[in-house]
Amino acid sequence: MTKKMNVESFNLDHTKVKAPYVRLVGVTTGSNGDDVYKYDIRFKQPNKEHMDMPGLHSIEHLMAENIRNHMDNVLDIGPMGCQTGFYLATLNNDNYEEVLDTLEKTLQDVLDADAVPACNEVQCGWAANHSLEGAKTIARDMLDKRDEWHQVFAQ
Repeated sequence: MTKKMNVESFNLDHTKVKAPYVRLVGVTTGSNGDDVYKYDIRFKQPNKEHMDMPGLHSIEHLMAENIRNHMDNVLDIGPMGCQTGFYLATLNNDNYEEVLDTLEKTLQDVLDADAVPACNEVQCGWAANHSLEGAKTIARDMLDKRDEWHQVFAQ
């Protein structure tokens, strides 16, 4: 048996998941009783496909800016280093269906966008590395499989 790792995703068998999906990774309770809910939002099949960096960078900006218009208590949404998805952290919000609906609305915002927010040298650390069309392709691919987001593992 493999030793349990400290990082939850390192304990996940990436050969058994079926992207796209949205899964609750875990809940952490803080010292004041607040609960942080962490979600794995997997856009691409691990070790088979990934998001290209300009598109991923742009969808990160678009989702980070727009998700907060649809849900209170978003702490953060950030990309995975493997370029297959994002992590979403929310505060005191355990409503999985609301997370799915919020993600759907946020991805629709990406499709409706005519520019990438904060895509300049003042507000971004690599402003030359963006693709609005790449972000829209990623969003469209994810939205096209909206009915599959509940299913994490291949049948």
